[in-house]
Amino acid sequence: MRVLQPSILPIGRRAWASMLSGALMVMGLSAFPATATAHAEHVVCHYSYGGETKELVAEPTSSPYTVHGIAVGSYFQFRVVFRNKPVDSASVKVYVYASRNEGAALIHQAVFPYPPSASGAKRYGFSGLHIVYEPMRDGELQYWCVMAKSPKPAKSAPAAMPDTKATR
Repeated sequence: MRVLQPSILPIGRRAWASMLSGALMVMGLSAFPATATAHAEHVVCHYSYGGETKELVAEPTSSPYTVHGIAVGSYFQFRVVFRNKPVDSASVKVYVYASRNEGAALIHQAVFPYPPSASGAKRYGFSGLHIVYEPMRDGELQYWCVMAKSPKPAKSAPAAMPDTKATR
């Protein structure tokens, strides 16, 4: 039995590579190993509490229940969940909890579609400005969110070799 190699097929090498690449793409595969994209998209939420403004960066996740919130002051917990896959579940969800004696209580939840609409380049990003009140302790948290792209991380320099001559 004779096995045909790409070089002896009646079509040229480029045509063979193109057909193979196309067939793999139809199957959802790639002829090349997956590499990090030049820009990874993430969500940046700007939040203000007690006169201080900070940022919370949310990276895409496939497991929303593993995303933990952060403490904001002693009254609030702020949590942002960014899912970009699968398409039917893609969204940005923002949760604000109030710290109570009985535990954290959800006092605000916002859900935004992903990708955000083209009008997302407004003053307060795709989310608009949200103001959340905690009536028990009279606290106020403000936030707004934008989509951002981060540059591909630079390659780290190799670790320095230990100086073996210095020790005897």
